[in-house]
Amino acid sequence: MATWIHGGTIVTEEGTLQGDLLLEEGRILEIRNPGGSAPTVSETIDATGKYILPGAVDIHTHMDLDVGIARVIDDFYTGTAAAACGGTTTIVDHMAFGPAGCSPWHQVREYHRLADGNAAVDYGFHGVLQHVNDDVLKDMTEIAEKEGITSFKAYMTYDGRLDDLDLMKVLECAAKERILIAVHCENHGIVTFFREKFIQEGKTQTRWHPVSRPAEAEAEAVNRLLYLAKAAGDAPVYVVHLSTRNGLEEIRKSRAAGQTHFGAETCPQYLLLDEQMYEDPREGLKAIMAPPLRRQEDRNALWTALAEGELDTVATDHCPFTFAKQKQQGAQDFTKCPSGAPGVEERLILLYSEGVMKGRITLPQLVKYACGNPARVAGLYPKKGVIAPGSDADLVVLDPDREWTMTTGLLHGNADYTCYEGMKIKGAVERVLLRGKTVALDGQFTGERGDGQYLRRGVSSLA
Repeated sequence: MATWIHGGTIVTEEGTLQGDLLLEEGRILEIRNPGGSAPTVSETIDATGKYILPGAVDIHTHMDLDVGIARVIDDFYTGTAAAACGGTTTIVDHMAFGPAGCSPWHQVREYHRLADGNAAVDYGFHGVLQHVNDDVLKDMTEIAEKEGITSFKAYMTYDGRLDDLDLMKVLECAAKERILIAVHCENHGIVTFFREKFIQEGKTQTRWHPVSRPAEAEAEAVNRLLYLAKAAGDAPVYVVHLSTRNGLEEIRKSRAAGQTHFGAETCPQYLLLDEQMYEDPREGLKAIMAPPLRRQEDRNALWTALAEGELDTVATDHCPFTFAKQKQQGAQDFTKCPSGAPGVEERLILLYSEGVMKGRITLPQLVKYACGNPARVAGLYPKKGVIAPGSDADLVVLDPDREWTMTTGLLHGNADYTCYEGMKIKGAVERVLLRGKTVALDGQFTGERGDGQYLRRGVSSLA
């Protein structure tokens, strides 16, 4: 089936152009100059007055994640249906830890069971590392080759963390095999010290959550990771959910020193929300996440970094729980609250409304951070993240003029709240196409369970 989209303004990382798109067999066949005769097609979409963006790529989600004390409320169907409604047509999901001592293959099989036939948008996985030995390193290489899972996640805190010795073993292997290592960067000693101290002192209200995970914990871990990567042969690493000016300074230092095989993402919550949210002991539970929300000056620094091209991507860390029940586990003690918040549906339009419309980033930069660069980092470019002949026909038709108020009732995930409740939004996702098929229209999901295809990924641009 062929589809013709006409009258819109096509947005790329280089700029904007007036043009029409001819789609066929799930791919972009041709970009035509506007005003020509209409081709013979099965479907015509009038995008007059609208922007046409590549389908967004979110390379940091947690669907169906079991964190031990709770399981996230979105599975691979509900979470990806929400993603589609927000203009995200591809996710790369971070696997949870498996049973103690298990092979990395265990979670690969488990996540195929959870996602295959359920996902509503295209999807891939990041492998997970929770211990290291020769067999794990061998499995990591085999999984990259056989499954196209060319990135693995390591943690520098939590029970499944890797110490510096294990990280060095992983990084040396990653450098040799061109496998990207994504890392949660927080100093475990700092975080553990403050959490134990505050519990002993009875400081268990939500306002103590950001104090227990200070900016220094992130900055030290980012610094250490980058030095370890350099020592291991310039191993390719990716700092997830950067939240602080301090951490950003470590990124800048390494770039200035000439280190190249690394990247960093931030998330909408660290651009738009701050630690004042924790002052309300009840509402603050909604924003219990790691790293926590930071200060206004951190937000400003991250926006500046995006404007100046110092960061690589904006992802979500979508990790939703119910506020009415699951988040209430931390009502008396923030350390017992499941950590995470929803965001996969909100990301693209928040970046447009709060970023582009307020002059913080440009429209091409929005495409760069939400579409093109995530696809590059994930090893999916130019199949994903770009409007070009031969690329998948993943497209977002965005109405730049519609104004609305974000509320939970207008969103499609299973979470019973959004951290952006009541925010005034300029612009709206009108239509979303996944490989040429409309999967969301005027705020409603029109796709089907299982529309998503598993993506075997190539080598990351950072490797």
